[in-house]
Amino acid sequence: MQAFLKGTSSQSTRPLKEKGGGTSGEKKQKSVPWVEKYRPKCMEEVAYQEEVVAVLKRTIEGADLPNLLFYGPPGTGKTSTILAAARELYGPELYRQRVLELNASDERGIQVVREKVKRFAQLTVAGHRTDGKPCPPFKIIILDEADSMTNAAQAALRRTMEKESRTTRFCLICNYVSRIIEPLTSRCSKFRFKPLANQVQEERLLDICTKENLKYSKEAIAALVKVSEGDLRKAITFLQSAARLNTDNDITESDVIEIAGNMVDEGYAATQIINQLHEAVIEEELNDKQKSAITEKMAEVDKCLVDGADEYLQMLSLCSVIMQQASQPN
Repeated sequence: MQAFLKGTSSQSTRPLKEKGGGTSGEKKQKSVPWVEKYRPKCMEEVAYQEEVVAVLKRTIEGADLPNLLFYGPPGTGKTSTILAAARELYGPELYRQRVLELNASDERGIQVVREKVKRFAQLTVAGHRTDGKPCPPFKIIILDEADSMTNAAQAALRRTMEKESRTTRFCLICNYVSRIIEPLTSRCSKFRFKPLANQVQEERLLDICTKENLKYSKEAIAALVKVSEGDLRKAITFLQSAARLNTDNDITESDVIEIAGNMVDEGYAATQIINQLHEAVIEEELNDKQKSAITEKMAEVDKCLVDGADEYLQMLSLCSVIMQQASQPN
């Protein structure tokens, strides 16, 4: 499971080469991760972010774009939105030349800003599209997971953003806007991406099932929505894994639960374990006072984890409170 997820992540930042005809081309198509295969190609296909899309479309109609800061939970369409906007701005011919996408959690140091970002920002570009539509005279640099960048790298980026404003626009993408330094946020137009509603996720999953000719149960789709916790990318990844395991049979709820795995055994992040524990606590036959004490501790631990506290110690602290409350009579 982990290998599959890592494979999906690494392929998402690399352009896919299409092979014309033949069985080898068909095999290549089958290996494409569905999160890439069904990524929105235009902004109308972006799900559940109507306000953001409407503002961006009005901006693009004038062939201009400010520096952008997209923030919100993972899997809500932040990267897909800016990629779709870039395709509409530049067209398929110039898109590859005009857009640089970096994952800041992998390349987060000041050297990346000084070398890759600065070098790309200083390139000059032509201002004409082959279809005759207006093309802006600037490039776009996308910094995904920008909240993982060091403060020194963010400070260096601020200077680059100022110097290259005539030829380059930046789009910073993050989960936590509080981790971006104020001098950067003040130079960007900020857009918050909402967690996807369950109905929106179900519709997109059902659409993929139809296009892939999958057999499924309603309970399986509901389970996918539940375990993904608003992250459509995670839901689509789980769906593809389930489809590979069940090539002849229906995808069932038990298949989804098996693929999602036990978070403790698989070594998942502590924040994900807290989310799973929260659901279990709510469903347990504890009284309101016990649930209140446990959920309050969960909130405290979640805040500490966001601030960079040790996961093991925080989970021990949380489990001790759960044990204390669960051992008390109702």
